Amino acid sequence: MKTFCGRANPTTGALDWVEESEEYDYHQEIARSCYADMLHDHDRNEKYYQGIRAAVSRIKARGERVVVLDIGTGTGLLSMMAATAGADFCYAVEVFKPMAEAAQCIVKKNNFSDKIKIINKHSSDVTVGPDGDMQEKANLLITELFDTELIGEGALPSYEHAHQNLVTAGCEAVPHRATVYAQLVESELLWSWAQLQPAEVEGARLVPPPAVGRCAGAHSVCDVQLSQVSPSSFTPLSPLCAMFSVDFSKPVSSAFQSHSTSFVARAGGRAQVVLSWWDLDMDPSGAIVCSMAPSWTYPQPAKAPWRDHWMQSVYFLPAERQVAEREELSLTVCHDDYSLWYSLQPHRSAATPPPRPCCTCQAHLVWTRPRFGELNDRRRTGSYVAALRSVLSEDSVCLSVSDGSLLPVFAHMLGAKKVRQLLQTKCSCSDSCINMFWANSKKGGVELLEIRPEQLTSQDLRGEQISVLMGEPYFSTSLLPWHSLFFWYCRTALAGLLRPTATILPCSASLHVVAVEFQDLWRIRAPCGICEGFDVTPMDEMVQRSLDFRESREAEPHPLWEYPCRALTHPTEVMTFDFTQCVPQEPISSQGLTGRCHGVALWMDYHLTDDVTVSGGLTQPISEQGDCEWSRHRKQGVYFLRSAWDSLGDGRTGVSYSFTFEPSLGDVKMDFSITGH
Repeated sequence: MKTFCGRANPTTGALDWVEESEEYDYHQEIARSCYADMLHDHDRNEKYYQGIRAAVSRIKARGERVVVLDIGTGTGLLSMMAATAGADFCYAVEVFKPMAEAAQCIVKKNNFSDKIKIINKHSSDVTVGPDGDMQEKANLLITELFDTELIGEGALPSYEHAHQNLVTAGCEAVPHRATVYAQLVESELLWSWAQLQPAEVEGARLVPPPAVGRCAGAHSVCDVQLSQVSPSSFTPLSPLCAMFSVDFSKPVSSAFQSHSTSFVARAGGRAQVVLSWWDLDMDPSGAIVCSMAPSWTYPQPAKAPWRDHWMQSVYFLPAERQVAEREELSLTVCHDDYSLWYSLQPHRSAATPPPRPCCTCQAHLVWTRPRFGELNDRRRTGSYVAALRSVLSEDSVCLSVSDGSLLPVFAHMLGAKKVRQLLQTKCSCSDSCINMFWANSKKGGVELLEIRPEQLTSQDLRGEQISVLMGEPYFSTSLLPWHSLFFWYCRTALAGLLRPTATILPCSASLHVVAVEFQDLWRIRAPCGICEGFDVTPMDEMVQRSLDFRESREAEPHPLWEYPCRALTHPTEVMTFDFTQCVPQEPISSQGLTGRCHGVALWMDYHLTDDVTVSGGLTQPISEQGDCEWSRHRKQGVYFLRSAWDSLGDGRTGVSYSFTFEPSLGDVKMDFSITGH
């Protein structure tokens, strides 16, 4: 049996549906999962183990048998902890079949088959009774159902159902309680991810359209490694507020709720952003706490636990609001069964809790938050304006090929005779309201063409030949850095419409690689082996089998500014793509040798002109210590070296590489091999 999977096609810029093995989907899910990250999270594991031992002791002290319900068991780790702590029996529920099968193997390997029953169902489908999945209701509820937003994986409905159907009244729960914290801040950096900011071109100030300025934006949470956002990047306007708590040992409701906290503003400024995270109390007294707080809240930041499965949340207020120092304010958080949103009101306001924010301008439905940041980057804008200024003249006829780009507006502001924007994908059509504002506010200098490049004719251009073909390039379907080579394919398709002396901007691109040692990111791909004294190698083997599938041998997109790493080599340019020429018929290949490393980071630089380059990777030269500063706007490619984990205890080895650009696929294939230990 086959299944259809969506795959970005760099040659067309579209999402193609390709036929894959029926196993492909879950192999990809396993290979790209962060099960290893959770198992390598010693702080999480230790706090759960302490909480479980304490809960088992409390139940036994009452003279009761300990019957555990473990929802979302994963590898079965928490159930094995409970059995080791003295639980009489554990029902471990896991809905994902491959994971349930791995848990079954792990439980058997650790000799707990007589104490733990794996149930491959969603917890809401579990039955209790003589012929049910559970013979009796549990009196100890153990769960790990949380995401960065706490409730985004359906924790509330699952708890609600469990208390109604699967556990006894007055049961113990691990974790016992969760508390959500929030802090109101002003931050130019973070706010740039939410709203389009004014831009300066040739002394003229371009202001976003009113529809964008009034829009409340997308309601979805922005989850980031907040530890990598320096406190100097924001000004706290409120103290850290405990917004609400959920007691998991009591019946839980998934219905809409709102909670407000009053405070006195610590400073004056523009209220824009809410930073949020949560803590888990593993016991009723709150003595065993697992905190998601960013590292800069710790007395010794270097000792803060690292985890990627739970990060911190950034929420954007529907509109920024000026507040005065010592002003009395009220911060409100609302939540339904899966998501949270925040609003700010004057103290003692009787305002009705606001509805969930909804994008009305279309921009937030099309542009990701990093894309907003990219468009708001003044330095980057300056590079494009400088490059355009150097190639434009009064008789320039320009065509822009990029999704939702402001380059056409810049070209018009710089005096080009005619500027057109190609809208060749469905999502970019949604950008037209924004592009039309920027164009029409300057007397209609940009014409929008809803047509694919290979379908464009001289008639569409009214007989004018293109003198400047430009692109950032940016395409919403691009996942890896080199997927933006779609621009090259567009340039090739448009070759017959270009003037012989036409300028292509960017004129070329280069693929770069650097061998790196990750501070923490290596954990998401490293085998676990023994975890807290339990053998979980069946999970390692399951992940390895999935990594052997084709998709999983490729590089992965990661925003490396969130994941510190140390460069072990100088950056190497491994390929150059000459956009002044058409896409070649033959492959382009490159070979070389990296240093000893966890893996390699890959990115693209775009050479707008001979003098102006925009990088999607390193934003500063690598320091003498190997410290790297990465672009916040684009994800870089990361290739994790699996064999390295077995070769040396520190996870580092020597690696040779080979890159091949396949013109027929529009993709870069790569191969890495171990050269020595």
